[in-house]
Amino acid sequence: MNKQLIEQELQQIINSDHVLVDELLKNHTYTKLGGKADFFVTPATIEEVQQVIRYAKNNNVPFTLLGNGSNVIVRDGGIRGIVLSLKKFNAIKRDGNSVIAESGARIIDASRFALEEHLTGLEFACGIPGTVGGALYMNAGAYGGEIKDCLDHALVVNMEGDVQRVEAKDFDLAYRTSNIAEKGYIVLEATFRLQEEDYHAIKAEMDDLTFKRESKQPLEYPSCGSVFKRPPGYFAGKLIQDSELQGKGVGGAEVSKKHAGFIINKTNATATDYIAVIEMVQKAVKERFGVDLEREVRILGED
Repeated sequence: MNKQLIEQELQQIINSDHVLVDELLKNHTYTKLGGKADFFVTPATIEEVQQVIRYAKNNNVPFTLLGNGSNVIVRDGGIRGIVLSLKKFNAIKRDGNSVIAESGARIIDASRFALEEHLTGLEFACGIPGTVGGALYMNAGAYGGEIKDCLDHALVVNMEGDVQRVEAKDFDLAYRTSNIAEKGYIVLEATFRLQEEDYHAIKAEMDDLTFKRESKQPLEYPSCGSVFKRPPGYFAGKLIQDSELQGKGVGGAEVSKKHAGFIINKTNATATDYIAVIEMVQKAVKERFGVDLEREVRILGED
């Protein structure tokens, strides 16, 4: 891979200020982990997104989409090829009783926008740190609500670089999953179907959920949030707690003493440390309870 040539060609199809070379991905992840991206690209228009996708496809350059890095672990060796960030796609607006949010906007901000517009249906998302695109990707949810409850449709770019409208039912949204990766979609914006409600009633619900989150979760340390999916019939955090793993770790990463479902970057952990703690937890819970913990967090990149 001729990095100098790729850099020059990328700068011909996208603003050169939006192409960073050898960018440290630990600066773009909630865990504060991750090596370098060969090219970190932040397009500002749909046309630039389409051009980058087509360039990568036509030139066999590896291509990875990164949201705001809240639900991913990037390995210490970083990611080869192009890492595409849609952080410049962050507009949120109202259309009737719908909220339309671009994929790089935080789902928290979409929830807060809905509150200000006196619209109910996104309260559950008031503490989810991911982007709108990431929330769709994993059908994010909390406190009894999830994206599939309120999504109407989304605009996506497919791997040919073409823009499509996809209805909510066609994303196969289920517990912490969708078909977005399988279809090769990149979400551009999502439309959420909401209802009018009293501002104070919506705010009271969001305040209650925020209190629950802040009192129970180790928000003072870098982490990827909830690491594991909920196993049928169990709670992951309870299994980890009952396995007496809280406070145990590898290197600078450890299982949170505040919430066993979280693994924190306590003191300059590496991605290798963090992944080792995940594997330690999975092994211990399997041995003690016979339960397989499935990761909710995605792991990207090279060792």
